[in-house]
Amino acid sequence: MDWQRIIYSLPGVLIGFTVHEYFHALVAYKLGDNTARDQGRLSLDPIKHIDPIGMLFIIFAGFGWAKPVQFNPDALRNPKRDKALIAAAGPFSNFILGIIFILIAKGILLIPVENTNTYDALEYIFDILFYCAYTNFGLFVFNILPLPPLDGSHIFLSGLNLSTDTENKIMKFGTPILFIIFIIQSRSDFTILPISKIVNALIELFI
Repeated sequence: MDWQRIIYSLPGVLIGFTVHEYFHALVAYKLGDNTARDQGRLSLDPIKHIDPIGMLFIIFAGFGWAKPVQFNPDALRNPKRDKALIAAAGPFSNFILGIIFILIAKGILLIPVENTNTYDALEYIFDILFYCAYTNFGLFVFNILPLPPLDGSHIFLSGLNLSTDTENKIMKFGTPILFIIFIIQSRSDFTILPISKIVNALIELFI
């Protein structure tokens, strides 16, 4: 197990998950639903959003999840449109975070280096920032995929005239399919979801 990669990735994961779920809650609240606020999810406190099992999966399996933000569609002003906006808020917050982290990392490279200690410190900071950027771009790309139960599927399904029961059935079958995809990718060289390639392209675009 690559513990250095895990340690370097954890700040980006904690920040990414927290901001992701916070923006789900914030947009739901702004659109008229108080559910997330009443549950204490309108917060930037990681403890409010981190799922312990999801974090263990991040450490040992390379993927994981946070506590999903709940909302009441009946409280929304325009349920179909607003469900899509709430879903989109999370991954796009990660996209913005990825840009911020990669630009700060670029700024680190411009700092004059006078001695070895300074170089080592700046290299460490750069690595952390780079991993934060990579992780958040990864969360953006992954969650925007139109696969249940990911945010992208909620955005996609909001454009279809489906009943709530039908949407719930689709979401129910989506999770095991997603796990199967990850298992296949982790145990073979076959790539089903080219997430890393897209993330690398985003990194190259901004660095």
